[in-house]
Amino acid sequence: MQPTPTTVTAADGTDLRLWEQPATGGDGGAAVLHVHGSITNSRALFAPPVEGDDSYSWLAATAREGRTALALDVRGYGDSDRPPELDDPPEANEPPVRAPTAARDIAAAVDAARARFETVHLLGVSWGTMICGYYLAHHADAAPVDSLTQVAPVHRPPWTFEEVTTALGVDAGLDAYYHQHYEGVRERQGVTESGEDPLFEAVWRAQVESNQGVDDETYIAQSGSLADTAMACEGETVYDAAAVGVPALVLRGTDDAISVREDALGLYDDLGTTADRKEYTELAGADHYAMHGPRRQALYAAVSAYYDRVERELN
Repeated sequence: MQPTPTTVTAADGTDLRLWEQPATGGDGGAAVLHVHGSITNSRALFAPPVEGDDSYSWLAATAREGRTALALDVRGYGDSDRPPELDDPPEANEPPVRAPTAARDIAAAVDAARARFETVHLLGVSWGTMICGYYLAHHADAAPVDSLTQVAPVHRPPWTFEEVTTALGVDAGLDAYYHQHYEGVRERQGVTESGEDPLFEAVWRAQVESNQGVDDETYIAQSGSLADTAMACEGETVYDAAAVGVPALVLRGTDDAISVREDALGLYDDLGTTADRKEYTELAGADHYAMHGPRRQALYAAVSAYYDRVERELN
């Protein structure tokens, strides 16, 4: 079962896609808002449409645990409105969606969730951890959440920005956006033959069939996430983690070459959450895309168990 598309509107009038998978167990009084990373969107990351197999859907797993699963497409991603800069040539503008703008999109989604659910958990992945952290550092008083989960976080990474752009095969000039091409991405991910990997094909389809799609072979990735990453690579964190005071879980996979241990532990140490309300977890054998890997069920279970602990404290 695929999630249902709904719409929330940001304070500036931008329409944002909010995907929803209703709880199938429990009382449905809690919701989890999932926030994607830099070159993906919510369906691709959290509910890829793999025919006959929903084990890759974190939203479905969340719903089975009795919590309504929500997933936001930040503007410029998925089915949310595209910033006008994405309709110009890429070199005509600077990156249009940096963490402060994306955090306002999160605020709109949290506000909508708060109107319906007693408990709201917030979860970010990769760049999503930056913008969730920024949201909590700057907007949490207006629309609070009950917990924060930072999966595969990038906070103050030990690698250079040139290493990032080289790995992505993009120019470091930070135009407004860049293109992702089917053949290049397939090769980068080690898929040797077109059509051989149902998960890869489902993720790709979720990208090109959204507002990011250019054609069947190409989609747009906006560069605000890269600009935020460049800032972090220079040692200047995107947000002040000490301003985050809600219960928090920091989780990375042991095989994650992007979210490295020293950076994730540094984030854990920097969080303003008191020591008795924050946790650090490593998932053995998982990489940066643990939700698409063989340890995905263990990932779902670890995060759900954390929500259980938070909710017991709330009650």
